[in-house]
Amino acid sequence: MIIERPGRLILVATPIGNLSDMTERAIETLRRVDLIACEDTRTSGVLLSHHGIDTPTTSFHAHNEHGKASRLVDLMIRGQDIALISDAGSPGISDPGYLLVRAALDAHLEVSALPGPSALIPALAASGLPTDRFLFEGFLPPKKGRKTRIERLVAEDCTVVLYESPHRLKKLLLQLADAAGEERQVVIAREISKKFEEFVRGTLAEVLQWAESQTRIRGEIVLVLGSAKVSDRLNEG
Repeated sequence: MIIERPGRLILVATPIGNLSDMTERAIETLRRVDLIACEDTRTSGVLLSHHGIDTPTTSFHAHNEHGKASRLVDLMIRGQDIALISDAGSPGISDPGYLLVRAALDAHLEVSALPGPSALIPALAASGLPTDRFLFEGFLPPKKGRKTRIERLVAEDCTVVLYESPHRLKKLLLQLADAAGEERQVVIAREISKKFEEFVRGTLAEVLQWAESQTRIRGEIVLVLGSAKVSDRLNEG
């Protein structure tokens, strides 16, 4: 078999809520590639079916990333173009995508990423907190090193953005209040781009009161934390 050129890895952002957030270029790319690597083929199957995409899929997630990355790289070396998508948002951000990107680059393959939906940017943009400088931390470690990481983050002189699971949100708010004080400004962005999208803004004390009033908190959570200086100014205003 003669290979005219090696294949490419293309990271394709997918909707974080509304399926209409999918770009035309993303749809065209997913139809054109030879294979789509999905975080969860069942979840992605709903999106692909909605847009009439029948390209073959394969799973690529945290439980098979090491063995699967080498197999996908081998397919690209043989000439196949592969698209990588996550369950929602931009692949490679707080998910296993980094490992595949690194493996493809180490094999001297072409890697590109299409711009598109991400929970990080809309949450930050609509938070009302400064956006000129920010630190994106992603998910905090659930146990070991968590307290130390939080103490470092609350000392940052810029806006801090975190991802958190709904069942750990109250714990995180309590830990932040303990480290930064209850008057620190914070914004919770929940279910961005979905039917029940919600932004909760206020001090840590106020937002914690909201969280404790909820019978059950659902959906993907983005937490945006203001710096001490900005929080003091907003609280005075």
